[in-house]
Amino acid sequence: MNTSADLLKELRIDRKAPPSAPKSRRGLWIAVAAVLVLALLAIVGWFLFGRDKAIEVRTAPTAAIGAGTASASVLDASGYVVARRMATVSAKITGKVKEVMIEEGQRVEEGQVLATLDPIDANAERSLYAAQLGAARSAASGTQAQLVEAEASARRLSTLVQQQLVSRSQYDQAVAQRDSLRAQLLTAQRNAKVAADRLAIADNGVDNTVVRAPFAGVVIAKAAQPGEIISPLSAGGGFTRTGIGTIVDMDSLEVEVEVGEQFIGRVQPKMPIEATLNAYQDWKIPGEVIAIIPTADRSKATVKVRVALNTKDPRIVPDMGVKVSFLEAAKPAGEQPKNEGVRAPDAAISNRGGKDYAFVVTEEDTVELRELRLGRAMGDDRQVLQGLSPGESVVLDPPAELREGAKVKLAEEAAE
Repeated sequence: MNTSADLLKELRIDRKAPPSAPKSRRGLWIAVAAVLVLALLAIVGWFLFGRDKAIEVRTAPTAAIGAGTASASVLDASGYVVARRMATVSAKITGKVKEVMIEEGQRVEEGQVLATLDPIDANAERSLYAAQLGAARSAASGTQAQLVEAEASARRLSTLVQQQLVSRSQYDQAVAQRDSLRAQLLTAQRNAKVAADRLAIADNGVDNTVVRAPFAGVVIAKAAQPGEIISPLSAGGGFTRTGIGTIVDMDSLEVEVEVGEQFIGRVQPKMPIEATLNAYQDWKIPGEVIAIIPTADRSKATVKVRVALNTKDPRIVPDMGVKVSFLEAAKPAGEQPKNEGVRAPDAAISNRGGKDYAFVVTEEDTVELRELRLGRAMGDDRQVLQGLSPGESVVLDPPAELREGAKVKLAEEAAE
């Protein structure tokens, strides 16, 4: 019975005992906070580092070869723009510069006055010869008057001799006087002619003090200033100028290029060309070969070729660097052009495992590795027969870490 009572006591609810505390959630909140911090750090890290992982590259577009009526390039060469008519204008005499009327960049016409020299000596010499001419003409006039009188006297004595009114000796003396005056008149006339020629030479001397343009052109250099001594011959010492300025006929500009001996057989007279100035890379200037100079430079193993430009433009100036592409003959209008692949920069082609590859930039700014089949060399470019399409952008000098599908960005954009 005691045992049953004890069991009932154990089943009784003790309402005076304190309630048990609820389980704490502090650990759960700490875990959630840690996850949020890690996510935030990951986002910040991506913004700081992951976003700029794109590799900086330089690109260039490819171009079709033989895609239209334009001819393909068979040879590329470099040269310079030169002028066939260029002159350093000087005076014909030595003198002191009085006035210079030109400036660099000024256009002058043929015969235009460029400068004048001090004309004091030339004017004095001209005045002297003018006076000598006047004296010679006066002497001739005096002799002419005496001759008229002597001829009249000879005619008169001739009649009197026939009438035996004067002696024969008087008549002979009058005839001799007449002939002597005739000879003197001829001498005086010749002296007057010599004096006139001397005056004409003096006039040329005065005109030589004026320096004129030999042809129309543009002044590219001004070499003298008022007060300096100028001479057509070099006097040495650096104190005497040999020219007033340099004029270039801009209509005579052409291009001179040097072609290697091993490639000169590809160049023919009248061959079409396409010139690109170093200053204007996007400007293609048509032209043709004028002549191949029949001599070689043994030190450089090159042959000089003269090229005419079909375009006259103020942007083309002497001594500009230019790249010339010698073209094949244009295809007839009705002939279907032959597709000869594309033209790609040689710097974009790399060799891996004995095969040629190039990285092509896609629209998603990633690169795609293409295997290529190459053709002939075209200067700084290369003919690609298979693997590339016209207008695609290829990576120049691809970095060693560049791989298929890598993210890239242009170097210009990175600089910004």
